[in-house]
Amino acid sequence: MEIKVDYGKNGLNFIPNPDWNVEIISPKTLEVLPSPVKSIEEAINNPVGCPNLKSIINKKRGIENVCIVVSDATRPVPSHLILEALLNQLNNLGVKDENITVLVATGLHRQSTKEDHQVILGPSLYKRLKVIGHDSKDRKSLKQIVTSNNNFLINKQYCESDLKIITGYVEPHFFFGFSGGRKSILPGIAGEDTIQKNHSADMIHSEYSRFGIYQENMMHKQALIAANAVGVDFAVNVCINEKHQIVKVVAGNFEKLHKKLVKYQLENVFHPITDPYDIVICGNGGYPLDLNLYQAVKSMAIGEIAVKHGGTIISVNECIEGVGIRQDRFKELLFSGINPKDMYKQIMNGQITAPDQWEIQVLARVLQKADVFVVSKLKDNKLGNIGLKYASSIEDALEKSLQKQGHQARILVLPNGPQVLPLMRK
Repeated sequence: MEIKVDYGKNGLNFIPNPDWNVEIISPKTLEVLPSPVKSIEEAINNPVGCPNLKSIINKKRGIENVCIVVSDATRPVPSHLILEALLNQLNNLGVKDENITVLVATGLHRQSTKEDHQVILGPSLYKRLKVIGHDSKDRKSLKQIVTSNNNFLINKQYCESDLKIITGYVEPHFFFGFSGGRKSILPGIAGEDTIQKNHSADMIHSEYSRFGIYQENMMHKQALIAANAVGVDFAVNVCINEKHQIVKVVAGNFEKLHKKLVKYQLENVFHPITDPYDIVICGNGGYPLDLNLYQAVKSMAIGEIAVKHGGTIISVNECIEGVGIRQDRFKELLFSGINPKDMYKQIMNGQITAPDQWEIQVLARVLQKADVFVVSKLKDNKLGNIGLKYASSIEDALEKSLQKQGHQARILVLPNGPQVLPLMRK
């Protein structure tokens, strides 16, 4: 039986030996919205937890500039469909294209390019709308938002817009609990210092900073405070399947729609398991989520959920951008020769710092639990010397893993990244 694992744009197939003890957990088949733009427009016209756009615009008594936040190119959100629906509604309400700015929420990711913008907006909307990329390092483009207990640096363009709209998608996130909603603001369009504080080593270390946990998650709570402080007039969020097609859309108040979509994810994405596996094969969900090794750490955190202590994770990610653009410190630590246990300790006590230390922190945590083989376009000498192991193919990784785990090892395949996640049940 041939198994296809999401990898790049085309996937990666392998044929397991029939004698191996293999189990596959695939996502539930969810009904795709047949007319996504129409469905998004219906959601916009029937918002949850807030008035409709017409009422919001009328109450403001004059809209000179609208800011719509969209996810960057590392996220598989069909933003062009959301934007098309929003533009139809805004144009009908008298808001012209020239009064609308699309702001790409890059957080601390690499800066978005013109090519990224064309993909995010689609050719038609790219010609119609002004689009800018957020730059968390540019203090001149940020505005300080002060609350009783917090100071946040948030994109100035967004803060000073008359109508503030955020968009995105909701799925389990490896330390934020779930993506979407408040995450468009923090980290999406926040300043570097604000993001670093929110994503600190202590925050990442918390037992509540894991897939599917968000009410107890302090990063989630801080992001909520930031989003409410800066203000969100309207939001549109979706859920997508493994083919990046929209299966659910909700619009309105960003907090209330997020809760509805989290509930939807909890009902459809998590798959209970009772015992850990010897070997777990998992990826990040293919392009664009597996662009680089930095992003691939998320797939290793998926494997961490289901693998036994001393087990093996096989991380399947194309990594066509290599280790990661603008990830010099991450790369430096990959080649530092520090064993994962010591590295984790040094991160926690402040001896090791990095612009976005959470990725290396999570990697160090995973490497303390299991061996990690990387199947990608990266060469052996690009994986560093802190524990990541090279494999030329999934079959190669399995053969090497079985030498340690034994040929009766229980093997779990999660072919579609975070579209389905194991949930340990006692």
